[in-house]
Amino acid sequence: MSWPDHRSVFYALGTFLSGLAALMLLPALADFVVADSNWTAFLASATVTGGVGGATILAFRTSHKPVIGRREGFLLITLSWVVSCVFAALPFMLSREQLAFADAFFESTSGLTTTGSTIIADLEAESHGVLLWRALLHWVGGVGIIVIAVMLLPYLRVGGMQLFRAESSDQSDKIRARVSEMTWEIFSIYAVLTVLCAIVLTVVGMPLFDSVCHAMSIIATGGFANKDASIGFYQSAPIEWVTTLFTLIGGMAFALMARAVWHGDWRGLARDTQTRWYFGYIILCVVLVTLWQVAVNDRAFEPALRSSAFTVISLGTTAGFVSEDYSQWGPFPEAMFIVLLFVGGCTGSTTGAIKVFRFCILGSFAKWQLRSLVHQHRVLLPTYNGVPVSDDVVRSVIGFIVLYLFTFAVLGTAVAAFNVDMTTAFSGVAQALGNVGPGFGTVIGPAGNFSTLPEGAKWILSLAMLLGRLELLAVLVLFTPTFWRG
Repeated sequence: MSWPDHRSVFYALGTFLSGLAALMLLPALADFVVADSNWTAFLASATVTGGVGGATILAFRTSHKPVIGRREGFLLITLSWVVSCVFAALPFMLSREQLAFADAFFESTSGLTTTGSTIIADLEAESHGVLLWRALLHWVGGVGIIVIAVMLLPYLRVGGMQLFRAESSDQSDKIRARVSEMTWEIFSIYAVLTVLCAIVLTVVGMPLFDSVCHAMSIIATGGFANKDASIGFYQSAPIEWVTTLFTLIGGMAFALMARAVWHGDWRGLARDTQTRWYFGYIILCVVLVTLWQVAVNDRAFEPALRSSAFTVISLGTTAGFVSEDYSQWGPFPEAMFIVLLFVGGCTGSTTGAIKVFRFCILGSFAKWQLRSLVHQHRVLLPTYNGVPVSDDVVRSVIGFIVLYLFTFAVLGTAVAAFNVDMTTAFSGVAQALGNVGPGFGTVIGPAGNFSTLPEGAKWILSLAMLLGRLELLAVLVLFTPTFWRG
């Protein structure tokens, strides 16, 4: 039996924790500036996190360059997210709210996985530091999953992602030859969009502090807001339109955006199959819900279009912001919104759920199957971006979708076992796996939150968030005996 290089894995974990500790100083400073005593909670959390991170670095440093192979990659992805969620929960436990560990872990996991589900019932009473910390968790988790999706998952062959490794192996298709340069270009686009979003939100009337926090949540397609009523608190059409626009951008593939901005490859972005499917299904859903609101709910066109676009894009990109209680719109929009919990945005974006890329492959495969029935003697292959897709990719995608739906069924049943009603249980798991935020029903719907759920249900939903964020297979493979064999 050959074990993964644990020294390299834990050395990297120590580095992550040290960075998380440094990040905690920002909300500490925010509370200190406004003379809020809650800053001590963040300073204490930073001290503990930094101490553990530093000790881990010293204990596992080596003279040779750290080795992160395939098995080390799987192990590092899972451990880094779980450990970060544990330590990110400390400020919620030590702050005035003094959340129990289960609640604090749920909140930090929801933040880092960019889910946006919340335990906190009175956000208006929270300190600036707590609100900023929630937004920072979204922002860091969002850029983190982009880097993992672009740099690591293709090489680990997770859920069909090896297709992107095949594309990036061609020198002409690389953003840069070096991974570090690619990462920097993606991060720069992410940061610029965040700053631009904050500026535009401020210009259209949102207070500066709220603009900064919401901009980080919006670009990360997270969903954490500074008010209990989310974006609906501001009752502002311009704020809703700005949120809608930047959330839509957050659901696009950042690697393609970086290539378009830094290398002028706008044609490649426009021709990308996934991007076209993404905008296609969003536009279709917005049109259908708008028509329903105008014809059935008797709403004026502009408010109907604005609320429909906001909600479809918010749920379709798994952001989960709320402008009004869409559960009151009627059965057709609600049925469509349930479907959106499973779709998500583009691979290589901050969104969760199954993602558009896999539906592209599934659609191409279905088309190939139908054509094969008609033209039995012709050699036809499913394609993506005009390139034939290998059987390996198709099997990976189908396997991922089947496992995703199976996990949804099992975890939904497990939540219901805690005497949770079926709508709450299954919509809660669907949104958690998809990293969406609100569910459906009176408890966790757009007008509620997750604070009243049983503790066991919160732990299952926390697990679902992590499984969904890490593409299921990256976590579940650790529990297979073959992973630990040489």
